[in-house]
Amino acid sequence: MGTNWAGNLEYGSLGVLAPDSIDRLRDLIVKSEKVKALGTRHSFNNGADTGGVQISTERLNQVLHLDPERHTVTVQGGISYGKLSAYLAEHGLALHNLASLPHISVAGACATATHGSGVKNGNLATAVRAIEFVNAHGDLVQLDEEDEDFHGAVVNLGALGVVTSMVLRVQPTFEVRQLVYQNLPLSELASDFDAVAGSAYSVSFFTTWRSDTIDQVWQKHVGFGGVAPETFHGATLSPVKLHPLPDHSAEHCTEQLGIPGSWHERLAHFRMDFTPSSGEELQSEFMVPRQHTYHALQEINKLRDRISPILHVSEIRTAASDRLWMSPAYAQDVTCIHFTWKKNWPAVQALLPEIEAALVPFRAIPHWGKLFPMRHDYLKTVVPKMGDFKALVAKHDPNGKFRNPYLDQVLG
Repeated sequence: MGTNWAGNLEYGSLGVLAPDSIDRLRDLIVKSEKVKALGTRHSFNNGADTGGVQISTERLNQVLHLDPERHTVTVQGGISYGKLSAYLAEHGLALHNLASLPHISVAGACATATHGSGVKNGNLATAVRAIEFVNAHGDLVQLDEEDEDFHGAVVNLGALGVVTSMVLRVQPTFEVRQLVYQNLPLSELASDFDAVAGSAYSVSFFTTWRSDTIDQVWQKHVGFGGVAPETFHGATLSPVKLHPLPDHSAEHCTEQLGIPGSWHERLAHFRMDFTPSSGEELQSEFMVPRQHTYHALQEINKLRDRISPILHVSEIRTAASDRLWMSPAYAQDVTCIHFTWKKNWPAVQALLPEIEAALVPFRAIPHWGKLFPMRHDYLKTVVPKMGDFKALVAKHDPNGKFRNPYLDQVLG
């Protein structure tokens, strides 16, 4: 039995197989009674677990085709963003955004609607222009934006099959410089959150919920810019590099202090050659409609005496509206309220229902790859296309070959 990256989950599968071809993958799926795809294991819940066989995509990790004229790149599902980003940068190209760490696989990140930040930036799955996967029948299914099922297949929760390749939109490369400000009063987010969150191409707010203050604001500006202001809405510019976790070295983080560099060396928070984040943690995240941000944060702040003792740090980010059925940002701009917990599952498990209760009035939707208590009876009320997605799942997996307790929780 293996574990996920954080080590909080021991998989119950019969074993892990790593096919190196689509033909071998199709054969394995057809012959297996229960199957789940396994990427880079960065999910914190049991979404990739199964009582059957896990199929690792670690050997399906190549760039297949670059088309600069059409502004697309075709990649195998198991490739990491770190590997893909370095390849694109060498060719003078870029993705529109990256998550906080580049170690995750493209297929896994898109399947769970993983995101970066930026009020005008969609999550990572919004870069997908076509997708190919093997379903429960062993069929090789290819969908693009002209197909009616496409927008249901990209954020797929691993419910449709094993993704073999994706076509992603790319753009010309760009430079990014990163500034970090400290001690932003939480009240500064009250009047115009979009203005503060939109002060750079990508903005992240980090807080430990120990006071009415945002501890750090990370701004990722496109271009070289001028002299950085010493203050920002009451926060002060840091003269030294910082890690989001106060007791960790900033050497693990991407370059700060306003020093320009390629997009792939700035948009992520953590460097590819270091252990991402703390390594000893649990994670939860909830998305709320953007207009409710400040009031949602106020409700979380009321729980800070319960939260802060078991928390490493919270990160608050934004994602733009999209058309992907199971994306928490479907048809709405959202703010993402993230919790990096200490590795104390009993305490976290006890607190999560209270956080859910605080955020449910704002129609919060969880990050599909992290820990959340919400179940189908609630989720079907806040995910408008849930019924359509369930029909799509039934089409490609009528007998539940890819089904597991996680999908039972989400889909009913």
